[in-house]
Amino acid sequence: MNRTLNLVAFNIPWPADYGGVIDVYYKLKALHDCGIHVILYCFEYNRPRAAQLEQVCGEVHYFRRRTGLRSNLTLLPYNVYSRREPALIDLLLENDHPILFEGLHSCYYLKDARLKNRFKIFRECNIEHDYYREIARAEHNLVRKGFHHIESKRFEWYQENAACADLIIAVSGTDADYLRRTFPGRRVEFVPCFHGNSRVTALPGQSDFLLYHGNLAVKENEKAALYLVENVFGKLPCRCLVAGMNPSGALRKAAAQHPNLTLEANPSQARIGELLRQAQVNVLVTFQGTGLKLKLLNSLFAGRHVAVNSLMLTGSGLEPACHVADTPERMIRLCRELLDKPFSPEDLQARETLLLPFFSDEYQAQKLIEMIF
Repeated sequence: MNRTLNLVAFNIPWPADYGGVIDVYYKLKALHDCGIHVILYCFEYNRPRAAQLEQVCGEVHYFRRRTGLRSNLTLLPYNVYSRREPALIDLLLENDHPILFEGLHSCYYLKDARLKNRFKIFRECNIEHDYYREIARAEHNLVRKGFHHIESKRFEWYQENAACADLIIAVSGTDADYLRRTFPGRRVEFVPCFHGNSRVTALPGQSDFLLYHGNLAVKENEKAALYLVENVFGKLPCRCLVAGMNPSGALRKAAAQHPNLTLEANPSQARIGELLRQAQVNVLVTFQGTGLKLKLLNSLFAGRHVAVNSLMLTGSGLEPACHVADTPERMIRLCRELLDKPFSPEDLQARETLLLPFFSDEYQAQKLIEMIF
C-alpha cells in the first residue's frame, strides 16, 4: 500500500545539529526506512538547502521565511506569521494525504478552512508560551526581552489552534498530560523525540572528567552552563568540560576563572559523540520542565553516568537511568561519588533494557505510522 505523508517543518532539518531539527530529520529517516513516502515542506532560515533530504523524502519543497518588522506587526506569534506562504497551502491542496505540522511555528495553515476535511497532526515540541517566558526572564537586552515577553503572550493565545488537529503528538509525558487537560476533546499521544541512536554505545570503564553539552546560543542552555560553571564545576578539583555551539562572552569569561574548566566552542557532531562516550559523568540541568530533552537521550545512549536535576527528567520516563541532585551541594557530592565509580557491564545492560526498544527511532516510527494510517 502506498502511504504518503505531508510534513511541514519550521526549518531545513539538515544538518541535524540542534534539538528541534534533530527530531525532524531522524523522524524523516525512520519513516523512510519504514516505507513511508514523505513530502517535505520546509522554511529557509539561516541554513542552506540540503541534498541530503532527498535521500529520506520523496519530494522536498523550500519556502523563504518572511522575516522582518512587517511580520512582527500582527497579533499572531512572529514565529508563526513569518512562516505564511500561499505556495505551501496550494501544494497541500494538490493531494489528500495526512499533514504533519512540526511545532506551533509551522501551524499557520493548521486552522485553514480549506484543510477542514484533511487528517492533520500537530507535533508539539515545546509549550511555547512557557518557553518564551523563560527566555524573556533570562534575557538582559531590553529589546529582546520585550520581544520574547510579547511572543510568549501571543503563543499563549495562539495555542488554541492546536484544537484543529485530529491528533496531537507530545514530546514528553508531562506535556501530553498538559495538552490533554487543555484540549479534552482531542486525541493526545506521547512520542519521544527522534535522535538517531540505533544502539547504546556507552563504554564500560572510567575516565576523569565531567561534561556539559548543548547549543550554548540558546538562553536556557547558557543559563544551565553558567549555573554549573559557577556552582558545581568551579568547586570541584577534577577536569570539567563545557562544549557547544556559539558560547557567549559572559560564558567564556565565567569559564576562564576556573583552571580546571575547559570551554570547547563549536565542536563537530563527531567530537560531541566522542566527548559523550569518554566523559565519566554527563551533567545536565534545566530550569524548564517542558519540551525536548534530546541532550538527555543522547547522553544515555552514548555516555556513562548521567547526573541531572529533577526538571531534566520531567515526563521522560528515564528516571531509573539517571542520578538526581537538585542543589549545587548535592550535585557536587554526586559528581565526586560518580567519578570514583566505574561504569560496569551491568550498568550497560540495565541501560539497554530501559532504552530499547521503546526509545528507538524504529519503534516510535512504527507507533506513529499506526496512529496516522
